[in-house]
Amino acid sequence: MAKSAIFSLWLNISLYLGILGLHVSHAQLVPALYIFGDSTADVGTNHYLPDSKARADFLYNGIDFPHSKPTGRFSNGYNTIDWIAQFMGFDQSPPPYLSFSGSNISQFLIRTVPTKGVNFASGGSGILNCTGQKQWGRVISFGEQVQQFSIVRSNISELLGGSAVANFSKSLFIISVGSNDIFEHFAANTSNCTGTAGRDYITTLISNYETHLRNLFELGARRFGIVSVGAIGCCPIQRNASETGDCLDIMNVDAQLFYTALRGLLSKLSSECKGFLYALGDAYKMSKNIIDHPHKSVFTELKKACCGKGKWNAQSPCRPDSKLCGDRTTHLFWDQFHPTATASSLAAYGLYTGPQPLLVPMNFVELALLP
Repeated sequence: MAKSAIFSLWLNISLYLGILGLHVSHAQLVPALYIFGDSTADVGTNHYLPDSKARADFLYNGIDFPHSKPTGRFSNGYNTIDWIAQFMGFDQSPPPYLSFSGSNISQFLIRTVPTKGVNFASGGSGILNCTGQKQWGRVISFGEQVQQFSIVRSNISELLGGSAVANFSKSLFIISVGSNDIFEHFAANTSNCTGTAGRDYITTLISNYETHLRNLFELGARRFGIVSVGAIGCCPIQRNASETGDCLDIMNVDAQLFYTALRGLLSKLSSECKGFLYALGDAYKMSKNIIDHPHKSVFTELKKACCGKGKWNAQSPCRPDSKLCGDRTTHLFWDQFHPTATASSLAAYGLYTGPQPLLVPMNFVELALLP
């Protein structure tokens, strides 16, 4: 069967499994999940940051979540990480690190971390420490998230000993970050928050990404499920800048450059760091294939946000007074930036079991099942 036919078959299968909410039912494939990233992975971290403006703890966010509860997810329901967790045998993403503090932190570490993991992701954050700080106020960067994991590891070692620490090497570390760094670079129009101008900033991003991955490796992480940057130039907020609603191609070019550089970095780390294992998802191709081939998808609306106001429903964030689409399953985008829960389920299923070249050198389930 030709590669194009294989892809078409996989795409249609994954689309319909996602829309029907079907997933594999089994025991947990890994001891725990540790989640790092931005709003694509955040499950409520920014609830606990009073000075953060990057929040989703209000309707219509969560309208399709159990009990129509806004949870801090930038979605109408589950996000991509929740779906991946369910495919892996968990109920949903592990809870946010900041949801546990004070007197109950020890019980959290003993009861929750070894069997579920922790979610450190923070909406509005990026690879660079400065990303998001000017626009959103307090957000937790990828680097700071790694520091938080270091605290968890230290406490687990002290409370439960070496055997619990050893579980980190079998657990899955999922990372979804980079979009905000690129968004912010284009918003500044000249340089990102480090002062790096032009194409050199991709090099800056990858250099920082490498530092964070090496730090995680030193702390015991071995299995990395990496999600690259999607076709962010096609987000409703970017289409809003065009009279015809076209994608912002220059931003998509940087998303592709980022993927290529990240793929090279992961290949280098796997050769230099004994035991470093990874699955890299090409989120750009996964999302752009749906946008470019709408007849192969379950979506009838690929441009407008489901929740918002104005042109393309993208001139304001999703709020309680926003215009809300009637059928969220037909929309690719939930708000100005983020996919609907249906789109997230498709992305998660693709990452979980998708073929090469969309996943290299393996998919997430293959990574989880390695001995």
